[in-house]
Amino acid sequence: MANVESIRNVILCGHGSSGKTTLADSFLTITNTVSGTPSVEDGSSICDFDPEEKTHKYSIESAAIHFKHGGKSFHMLDTPGYPDFIGQVIGPMHAVDTALIVVNASSGIEVNTRRVFDEAGKAGLGRIIVLNKLDSDNLEFQNIVDGIREMWGKQCVLLNVPVGIGADFKGVVSTLKVPDDTTGAILDPNEISEPLIESIIEVDDAVMERYFEGTPPTDKELSSLIVQAVRAGTLIPIVCCSAKAKLGLTELLDAVAMCGLSPVDLTRHATSGEEEVEIQPDPNGPLIARVFRTRIDPFVQKLNFIRVFSGTLKRDDNVAASNARKGVKMNQLLRVQGESTENVDSAGPGDIVAVAKMDDLHTGTMLGEFTMADFKFPMPMVSFAVSPKSRGDETKLSGAVNKVVEEDPTFKLDRDPQTKELVMTGMSELHLNVIQERLIRRDKLEVETKVPRIAFRETIQSKAEGDYRHKKQSGGRGQFGEVHIRMMPLPRGTNIEEFATKANFNGLKEVHYDENANFLWLDAVVGGVIPGNFMPAVGKGFSERIVNGVIAGYPVQDVCVVVHFGKHHPVDSSEAAFKTAGKMAFKKVFEQARPSLLEPIVHMNITIPEANVGDVYSDMSGRGGRVSGSDPAGGNFTTVHCEVPLREVTTYARTLSSMTGGMGSYTMEFSHYDIMPANIQQDVISKAKMGDDDDES
Repeated sequence: MANVESIRNVILCGHGSSGKTTLADSFLTITNTVSGTPSVEDGSSICDFDPEEKTHKYSIESAAIHFKHGGKSFHMLDTPGYPDFIGQVIGPMHAVDTALIVVNASSGIEVNTRRVFDEAGKAGLGRIIVLNKLDSDNLEFQNIVDGIREMWGKQCVLLNVPVGIGADFKGVVSTLKVPDDTTGAILDPNEISEPLIESIIEVDDAVMERYFEGTPPTDKELSSLIVQAVRAGTLIPIVCCSAKAKLGLTELLDAVAMCGLSPVDLTRHATSGEEEVEIQPDPNGPLIARVFRTRIDPFVQKLNFIRVFSGTLKRDDNVAASNARKGVKMNQLLRVQGESTENVDSAGPGDIVAVAKMDDLHTGTMLGEFTMADFKFPMPMVSFAVSPKSRGDETKLSGAVNKVVEEDPTFKLDRDPQTKELVMTGMSELHLNVIQERLIRRDKLEVETKVPRIAFRETIQSKAEGDYRHKKQSGGRGQFGEVHIRMMPLPRGTNIEEFATKANFNGLKEVHYDENANFLWLDAVVGGVIPGNFMPAVGKGFSERIVNGVIAGYPVQDVCVVVHFGKHHPVDSSEAAFKTAGKMAFKKVFEQARPSLLEPIVHMNITIPEANVGDVYSDMSGRGGRVSGSDPAGGNFTTVHCEVPLREVTTYARTLSSMTGGMGSYTMEFSHYDIMPANIQQDVISKAKMGDDDDES
C-alpha cells in the first residue's frame, strides 16, 4: 500500500473528442508503465478496449489505470465525453479527489465540459483545467484563456504557457517558477506569475499580508498553500499540453503531483446510525469503502470497482455490505489496468481496486458499518419497447438486458402493464443504440425495437366526489362493497400532514402516502360503515389504478383521495369486493375531476456556432419549447438554455447535426412534468390501447 499522502486519485473528464483517452494512454507510456504506442485511432488504446469503443472511436465506459510519477501513485479514471454516457462519469467522480477538466483548444468550452466542471464542483473535488490539442491549426490562445476565465472566473490561472502554438507548439514554460529563458513563450510568464501567486496565498491571511508588504512567500509555503487553494477553489490551474504530440505531459503530471488533492486533503463524511463522522484516511481506522462502478466483462465476469476511504480491505476478509443480509467475503482483490487485472493482497485509504464475481455488490454498495450520501444519477427518459428477433429468446433477452442494468445506472428496464412489452429506457437514442450493439456482441442477441415511448403520466385538475357500489349475486354467497370518495389534486412538495389535516372532513383515522407517485389517500370513515379489515383492500384497488391509469393507461400521480363513507354486507362483503369497489370508484371520480395527461419537460443546454443561434431559437419555438437565455461558450460558440417537451426532442441529435453541419452538441436532463396541450392529449388518448382493467373483477 502506498503512503496515503502520495496518492493522487484523478478523473479525466470533458466533452467528447477533447483527447482524454489519448492523455491516459500517453501517461502510461511516458511513465514507462506500458510499452508500445497505444492509440484510439488504430484500436490499441489501453482505456478504449471494448469492441463498441473501437468501432466508434470514442469512450463509452469509464476505465481505470494506474502508474507512478514523481514519487506519487496515480489512480486515474478515464471517462466518456458525450452526455449520453454521463452515468459513467458521475459514479467515478465520487471515487477520486481531483478532476482534470480537459478542454479541446480548437473547440473551446463545449456543453459537456461545463456539465462535468459543475459536477466536479458539487462533489467537492479539486479542479485543474487541461488545455489540450495546442498543436491544432488556427488557434487564438488568448481568446481561449479569456473564454475560460469568463466562464469560470478569474481563479482560473495559467500554471504554464505554451512555447509556440499550432504546428509550432514545442512545449511549455512555468508561470509559478519562471525560468530565465522564456524564449518562444506566446505570453509573458512573468506577467501571469503575480496573479497566480495571489490566487494561491488568498487562503492564508498572514502570508497574503506579508506578500503585500513586500515579502514573497517561500517555496515551502507555496507548496502547502497551492493545495489548499485548489481545495478551496480560489485557484483553478490551467495547464497546457498536446496529448497526441506528447508535449507538456510531464509538466501536467508534475502539476497534479504538486497541486492535486491527496486523500488526506479532501474532507468527506459518513454516517453510522444517527452519528455523522468526518472520514479519516487511516489504514487502521474502521473500514469505509464504496462500489462506484460495476462492469460485466466479455466472459460474463462481474467486476465491482471499489474506492477505499478508511481502514484496510484485505483479501479473504468477511465485511459488512449495505445491501447484503450477511457479510460478504472478499475472495480476491484486483488492481485494474484497462482490461487487465492483477491480484493484490490488500487495499488501504485512497486505493482503487476491483473484486470479481460477487453478486451481492452493486454500484453504490457500502462496505463496512458506515454509509455515505447516495450517488445522484440523471433520470433516463428515452424508451424503446424491445423484443428478441428470434422466438424463444425471451429468457435470453431478460438476462442480457439485466446485465446492462447492473452496469449502467442510467439504463432502466420495465414491463409495460398494458402491453406486457419489455421497455428499456436510456439517456438518448444513441445510448440505446450502443446498448443494442452490446447485446449483439456480448450476448449474441439481436433485438427488434419500436419507436421511442415517452413516460407520460395522468393527473387531475379539479376536485370531484362520487361512489361506486360493487354488487354481484350468482347463487350462493354474493359480492358486495360500496365506497364513497372525494378526490382532489395534490401539488408536488405539499406538506402531507398539513394537507391531510385540511382534507379531514369526517375525522381522520389513517394516512397512506406513496412518495414516488405523490399519491395520498386518507381513511376518514366513521361509524364502521366500512369495517377496518376491508380498508387495506380499498387501498389495493387504488394502487392498481395508480399503476394502470384511467384515461390512457399511464401511471397516475399528484392525487389525494379521501374515503369518507361506504356500506358493507355482513355476509357478502369481502376483501375482493372492496378492492373492486375502490378501484372502480377511483376511475369514476377521476373521470369527473378534469383528468389530464402530464408530459416530461426536459432542460437542454445546446451549444452551437453563433451563426446558428437564431436557427435554434426558431426551432425550439416550433417544438413548443421555451428559451430561458444563452451564454457565450468561447470560440465563437454560444450555449442556449431552454425547456421543451421530451416528445419533441427524442431524436434531436439528428436535427441539430443537420442544422449545424455536425458542430452542435447538447445535454438534456429531466426538469419536471407539466400538463400536455389539449390537442396533443386527445391524440395520445385516442391511440392508447386500454386493456381490460376497466372491467369489474
